[in-house]
This record gives sequence, C-alpha cells and structure tokens, in this order.
Amino acid sequence: MCRSHLELFAVNLAIGDQQMSLAAQFGIRFRQPGEAKARTSPTASSRLQEKRTTQQSCELVDGLSVDLEDYYHVEAFTEQISRDRWSVLPSRIRQNTERTLALLERTRCRATFFVLGWVAEREPALIRELAQAGHELACHSHLHRQLHRLTPSQFRDDVVRSRYAIENAAGVKVVGFRAPSFSVTCNTLWALQILAEEHFEYDSSIFPIHHDLYGIPDAPRWVHRRRLPSGRAIWEVPPSTLRIGKVNLPVAGGGYLRLFPLWFTRRAIKTIHQRDGQPIIVYFHPWELDPDQPRLKASWKSRFRHYNGLAKTEGRLQEILSHGSFQPLINLVRRLETFSQSQALSPDDPSSTKELYRRAVS
Repeated sequence: MCRSHLELFAVNLAIGDQQMSLAAQFGIRFRQPGEAKARTSPTASSRLQEKRTTQQSCELVDGLSVDLEDYYHVEAFTEQISRDRWSVLPSRIRQNTERTLALLERTRCRATFFVLGWVAEREPALIRELAQAGHELACHSHLHRQLHRLTPSQFRDDVVRSRYAIENAAGVKVVGFRAPSFSVTCNTLWALQILAEEHFEYDSSIFPIHHDLYGIPDAPRWVHRRRLPSGRAIWEVPPSTLRIGKVNLPVAGGGYLRLFPLWFTRRAIKTIHQRDGQPIIVYFHPWELDPDQPRLKASWKSRFRHYNGLAKTEGRLQEILSHGSFQPLINLVRRLETFSQSQALSPDDPSSTKELYRRAVS
C-alpha cells in the first residue's frame, strides 16, 4: 500500500488521520493521473438486466439527489469568483442537466433536485422540465452561501426567495432543503428551526463525518426525525457513510464517489444494505458529468477537489444506478411517516427509525 496516495486524499478531502488509517486497512489506493484502468465496466444492457432482477428480489429503495448548480457556484471558487460575476460567466447548467436527465432515464431512476434559487430565476423552463420528468424539486438556497456566513434573518430571507423562485418556475410545492456545502453543523443547528417554521418537511444537510468545511461526526447516520427545542420537528436525510470501528467514512457521493475506487464504493453499498439494512443516499452535481468545463484559477486543494476524477463520474453513476432502485428523498420520508403510524416505535428516535426502515422493507 502506497501511503502517499492516502496522504494526498486525506489532505485534500480533510477526512482526518483516523479515517485515512481505516481507508488503508481496506486497501484503498488512488490511481495517479494517466494510470490505466484495470477492468472494463459491464455494458448498459447487462446492468439494466441485473437491476430488474435486483428489484424483483429486494424491496430496499435508495435515495438519489442532485445539487443543481453550475461549475462556478461551488465553494471551491468563492474567493476567486464573486457572485456579481456569475451572470457573465459561460453557463453550462442546461447541457449538464440534460446529460443528467439522460443518465437517469437510461437507468430508470428518479431523483430529488436541490435547486439553487439563482438558477431557477434564470432557467425556469429547465426547472419545469425536471418536474415534468417526474423528479422532486427541493431547495439548495438562493446564492449558495454557507450558513455560518448568514444571520438567522438572512438565512430565512434566502430560503424564502429561493423556494419562491423554484415553485414559481415549476408550479410545485417545495418541502426539502439542502444547505450549500452541507453547512448545517453544530454551530448552525438554528437553521433547522427556521426550516420547520417555514414548513419544510425534511432537511438533508447534516453529514455525520469529520471534514474541514462541514460535518457533525456523532450525528445519526440514518433517516430520522429531529425534535426541535421549540417542539416542532423535521426529518433529516443524511448522506451515506460507512461505519468502520468508531469512524464514519463518506461514500457514494460527490468527490467521494470520484476519488474512492469503485470497488470500495460497491463494497460500502453492499455493507450498508446487508449489514445495516438501510438505504444509501447518493448525491452528485451536474458539473461532475462535465470533464470539459472551463478550468478556473484556485488553490491546488480546491482544484484537486473539483476537477479530479470528472471523466469517471458518469460511468460510475451508471454502474451504481443500474444496480439499484433509486427514488427521490421525499419518498423515503413518506415511507417512514406512513409506516411509523402503525408501529410502536417513535420516529423521533434514530435507533427506532433504523428499525422502522428494516421493518418497512422486510
């Protein structure tokens, strides 16, 4: 095992020394640029056939989400690209979203699209197309600002404006939210209260990992309902993690999908399904399907996080989505809501909701 590969990964994704050591135990090695692949992926037809067989034998349904933003909206470039420059940069949001829609149609999947309000105001026809294709529309804020940079009042205004833009474009109700860069942390949990007051039904912003930008490491790993200090409640849908010892490794989304070897992602998904009996939550961005996007100036860390592995993203998603049954996140929430009404388990207890989901798919 070459330690330099793991050190590079740990530095750039900031997953921490403990997680790096655990990754080494799994034999994870990251290819250097230009290194040839060791295997050929199955054909699309064989993957779809396997998917049909899997659906017939297993009722476990996974969650799929897409953060709808352009390549210059991301946190990696906030210091180089001011928001007043967004409108003059060449947009690739339509072509990358259409590419995403084609992928989802090929794999017969439906997803939750967490839409940036700024995009909804400028591309209302695109937002309508997403709704017409059967995908859920949810809120990803208006200007992609991390929550720790906002006051509660500013956050409320941002969310209200974004949701209005999405609902106005597509004529559908928006009930889900994901914060930019998963920035609901221990210091910004107040945002959940505001979301509940604004009648959002669920949030998908708490990543139960260590990271330099986000994360609550000891947060529950499964879909659960959080009872808030005010007495209100909101469902939480955390991105997927693999528990190894006392540490959570992020899997099946974003940069983790691009940088972890595909065999590891497959193993992680299988473990979460079979050992934990839980759904996986996959997430990605349309710009991750676009290896030809413009290269922007930024720190080497930001460029590594954003550009590394882009050429592999679509193929890896095709592989993962073709082997499972993926639905919008609201479907998972509704399933637990409905099932909990007939069970003697509280949806406010994470251990109970884990058991609820086990029973719901048994």
